[in-house]
Amino acid sequence: MTAAGASAAQIGIPGGVSRETTEKLLQHQELVRKWTRHINLVAQATLDDYHERHLLDSAQLFVLRPPAGKHWVDLGSGGGFPGLVVAIIAQEHAPELRFTLIESDQRKAAFLTTAARELGVELQIIAERAEEAPCQGADIVSARALAPLDRLLPMVAPHLAQHGRALLPKGANADAELAAALEYWRFDLQKIQSTTNPHATLLSIGDLQRV
Repeated sequence: MTAAGASAAQIGIPGGVSRETTEKLLQHQELVRKWTRHINLVAQATLDDYHERHLLDSAQLFVLRPPAGKHWVDLGSGGGFPGLVVAIIAQEHAPELRFTLIESDQRKAAFLTTAARELGVELQIIAERAEEAPCQGADIVSARALAPLDRLLPMVAPHLAQHGRALLPKGANADAELAAALEYWRFDLQKIQSTTNPHATLLSIGDLQRV
């Protein structure tokens, strides 16, 4: 198994991932490298550390998903992080999950459409702003590096089912963002240490209600 497959096993996916899944993840990496020459999918400086900074950082959210979840919505998907990465893994480990990726940048939406087609991943892509897209009522909503939490939760809330969970990776300022968000929102919170960055936190949020 390649380094990508071994690393996926290390973050807690039971049995790791198959050779076919690993090949799709590596193919996604090459597509990101190719397209990033022309549009800003990810920072060029992070491409050499793709597995840690992008692949594993996205894949760890798959492990945290509610087991009964059927619909996963990813906001601001960009290069497919985490939405397309978890959709690739789900083909093997949770085929019942369906995915909707919401990306307002038309060029990035075009990338996602092309990548999904070439990788053989079935998902819906909505090329609109999260605030303007049709409400999804999803069991899982994710967003990575999209906005500070107080501005992010108004985007998340319309797309989250009543008993759904939002999975939101945050950096060293997570506590400050939480304090700001709690002025306007109440929610059930689980804080999980990131497996890829000692200064990062994964926020699992449910029962989201505006104050």
